Amino acid sequence: MSRPGGRTVAGLVLAAVLLVAVAFAAGRLSVGSAGAPPTTESAAAGFLRDMQVHHAQAVEMALLIRERTDDETVRTVAYDIAVTQSSQAGAMYGLLDAWGLPQRSPQPPMTWTLLPTIDGSSGGGHQMSDEAGRMPGLVTDEQLAALRAASGDEAVRLFLELMIAHHEGGVDMAEAALARTDVPQVVTLARGIETAQLAEIDLMRGMLARFGE
Repeated sequence: MSRPGGRTVAGLVLAAVLLVAVAFAAGRLSVGSAGAPPTTESAAAGFLRDMQVHHAQAVEMALLIRERTDDETVRTVAYDIAVTQSSQAGAMYGLLDAWGLPQRSPQPPMTWTLLPTIDGSSGGGHQMSDEAGRMPGLVTDEQLAALRAASGDEAVRLFLELMIAHHEGGVDMAEAALARTDVPQVVTLARGIETAQLAEIDLMRGMLARFGE
């Protein structure tokens, strides 16, 4: 179903798929031949794996809200989130592939946050996941079902509340990665996530005030 002045979900999904393919190739090319690849137990690899899962949920939520509101500002923000995070996820997949590392780990999510920080200020000891093993900011199945069932302003308010918390979790993950790895490609991705999602949090908080908390 299309919206006036917007793109169809099918078009958005196609754009996201193309971006993932391009980002995947870019991720592989960025590895080059410099330096030894990170190990599969490293913070770099753990972050790339977990953030792909984190991003996938954000993309799903963004696609959902675009079909539940006619507000063009909300739809534009959702489009930007879907496209940006699809592209980043493709780059993450490409890096792991180029390094010959598995895309999934047998370890629980966020295990890499138990590793010591580069500067030695923290020796780990606190795994950044909740009692259910969810990564920071991930929404529950019940919350996702509520978003699917909502419409209009109610859907927008719920989307903004969930996505703000989701972004806050993403920023926490990016900061944890920056504290634990100096792999250039991962540092670039983590800094980009941190910068973009902090800006989007501020934007969405202002939007939430407009739609009423």
